[in-house]
Amino acid sequence: MSHETLSPSRARERVALDSGRLDDSGSVSLLDDPLEWGSFGRPAAASHDRAQTEVVDPLQVPLWESHVVLDGMHCATCALTIEAALNAVPGVQRADVSGATHRAKVQWDPEQVRPSQWMAAIQQVGYGVLPARDAHARELRQAENRRALWRWLVAGFCMMQVMMYAWPAYEARPGDLTQEMETLLRWASWVISIPVILFACGPFFRSAWRDLRTRSISMDLPVAVGMLITFVVSSMGTFDPDGPFGKEVFYDSLTMFAFFLLSGRWLELRLRDKTAGALEAVMNRLPDSVERRLAEGGWERVAVRRLQAGDVVRVLAGEAFPADGVVVQGQTHADEALLTGESTPVRKAEGDAVTAGSYNLGNPVEVAVDVVGGQTRFAQIVDLMESAALQKPRLAQLADRVAKPFLLVVMLAALAAGLYWWPSNPSHAMMVAVAILIVTCPCALSLATPVAMLSAAGSMARQGVLVRNLQALESLAEADTLVFDKTGTLTQDGMQIMGVDLAPGSPAASADAALALAGLLGGQSAHPVSRALALAAQGLAAPAVAWQLQSVEETAGAGLRAQLLDAQGAVHVLRLGSWRFAGQDQAVDGLQRVYLAEETEAGLLPWASVRLSEGLRPEARAVVAALGQAGMTLHLLSGDRDAAVQHMAQAAGIAHARSECTPQDKLEALQALQAQGRRVAMVGDGLNDGPVLAGAHVSFAFGRAVPLAQSRSDFVVLGDDLGLIAQSVLLARKTMRIVRQNLAWAAAYNAVSIPLAVMGWMPAWLAGLGMALSSLLVVLNAARLAKPLPVAAGQQGQGGAAVRQGDDAAGAAPLLGVR
Repeated sequence: MSHETLSPSRARERVALDSGRLDDSGSVSLLDDPLEWGSFGRPAAASHDRAQTEVVDPLQVPLWESHVVLDGMHCATCALTIEAALNAVPGVQRADVSGATHRAKVQWDPEQVRPSQWMAAIQQVGYGVLPARDAHARELRQAENRRALWRWLVAGFCMMQVMMYAWPAYEARPGDLTQEMETLLRWASWVISIPVILFACGPFFRSAWRDLRTRSISMDLPVAVGMLITFVVSSMGTFDPDGPFGKEVFYDSLTMFAFFLLSGRWLELRLRDKTAGALEAVMNRLPDSVERRLAEGGWERVAVRRLQAGDVVRVLAGEAFPADGVVVQGQTHADEALLTGESTPVRKAEGDAVTAGSYNLGNPVEVAVDVVGGQTRFAQIVDLMESAALQKPRLAQLADRVAKPFLLVVMLAALAAGLYWWPSNPSHAMMVAVAILIVTCPCALSLATPVAMLSAAGSMARQGVLVRNLQALESLAEADTLVFDKTGTLTQDGMQIMGVDLAPGSPAASADAALALAGLLGGQSAHPVSRALALAAQGLAAPAVAWQLQSVEETAGAGLRAQLLDAQGAVHVLRLGSWRFAGQDQAVDGLQRVYLAEETEAGLLPWASVRLSEGLRPEARAVVAALGQAGMTLHLLSGDRDAAVQHMAQAAGIAHARSECTPQDKLEALQALQAQGRRVAMVGDGLNDGPVLAGAHVSFAFGRAVPLAQSRSDFVVLGDDLGLIAQSVLLARKTMRIVRQNLAWAAAYNAVSIPLAVMGWMPAWLAGLGMALSSLLVVLNAARLAKPLPVAAGQQGQGGAAVRQGDDAAGAAPLLGVR
């Protein structure tokens, strides 16, 4: 293991980076070190193929994709401002900013730009920036919450004091108050309003000044202008009662709508904190550092990012495992809920595998590291969650495009209304303009879609379903047809070997020898049948252990073709798969089989067939019934024999079934359904269903069967619970109902409030209350999606998320070979 020699100053910088912190001076230049780019990003080309996430030389990567957390954002137009600033930087290829999660994804060319440069562009337009996986991000978010709370408290206290001074003027009859007393009350209100303007409302004015400097516009600009107009008019009424605005003051309205706005913003911040905090908790699940065994036998504490395969680390109770590995000393229990969807702790003893991101719940253990960094399953899950959090659904993109023009129209409308009312009453004209500036808020419109979809995605993630594409929630809500694959989807993941039948004249010395060869080939595939063969062949004292595997090819939906050397050095080409792929006669005994044959000059020579037992998932029938009650038309497509498929379809309660399908046949069947106007959802295991998963309107894949990086589905089910499919359908439909409710509310609110403000029937304090409530109502309505959907009695699934019923397994269903 190599060690670098650092100067004292560089060593301090390295400590800061290793601990995941940047100093208060904002020295983002530390992140220009290529060795650090992987700590908050990955090669952009690897976003579609995570198998290439480990890069030897970061400078050789043509395009990097980095994730950062932003500070100071308050509305959708802030996101547009940051995107514009980033896209203006030479070398930045694309920037996506989410106003709902306050995060950004930046794709940049290392030959043209460095992180410090595009981060500086964010800072120049007035926003804070920090690497997304920086441990300091949580502290900054907590500090932001504290500042927001203090501003809200100051505004509330000052509002009550000003109202106390304004009350006598409202209740007094002519002659009750002397001129001196009235002047004193106004001066007192003016003094108490100053902390509201300078401290509590500071963010509004800073954001407005930033907009003016950058020649952009956000929601804070009309709000700040409205507050400033109100304070100036009231101050002139205090200092010059005989001036053009008269002696009327509006300190009570000013402090009241400031309090309402800050109340709404603080509550939004708290609700958003739950979403951002949940994602942040997942991303920062790994410890900053871990104890690594030294060559001489002692222990040293190193940053997790410095671990390499082969290291031995000690993981204490309550800590997360920092990498994928194997327990070499001790025993404990691990919480793998994030990775598998199963909430029950899993016992881990010597020789058992542990995964990065799972928690050690019991005793300290020593773990030999196998896989680190972006290749771990935990890193793939984080990548999916980060990508989903930054996506903008179609409706959200439309709202964002409308936001800036809408704000410009608001400013012009306020000016026009002020000019209209000015001849009759200048003071009233200014308050009408203020009401229009404040009440017309596009925030509710911009938040309506993303906050609902992110809440739904967070709820699904907690139950064991990862959302790869937020737009897929809308597609799933519209789906009216659902197509199931069979093996590994409707059937139980584990398959049993029932026996091996040698073909007449088989070159195999024995049934064990044939099974050992089948297991050797099966170990090269993640298909459920292949895994069952590989598991059954473990420990067999058969001649096949002397065979050497030279190459292997997998044909989706058919089987495996491999070139091997036997103990004498002779070359053999073997096939393992369906009866058609292995060139054998179709079995008529009704049993599920996978076939082994050899390619010879005379054709395919049969060696053996392996009998397998496959059962229906115990929850499958209840899930099918629940989907049927939800109005879904269900289909089953499989590569197996007709008898096997019809048996499984009948056991599950699926009316439409098609057998002996190649991947192309499945795709054509799906396209035929789509040609009928059907909105089709596909459920597969993600292995040989790639074309049909990609071709469906929306798709699910069970994540245990395939690396998440290679899945082409819209949703990934982490566990084995089929009931999550039904629950996801119901949650997607509920999500779109809430999105439509939010959009309807935002539209209705503006349609009612704007005319009232223009006509002068809405005081400034009521405008502030309406603006705060409009955004708050949207966020609160979306927060309902964070609660898991209720499950009918007797239908409880793993992790509390599934629709499960104590239905008997279908038993051994016939299936000929690998699909």
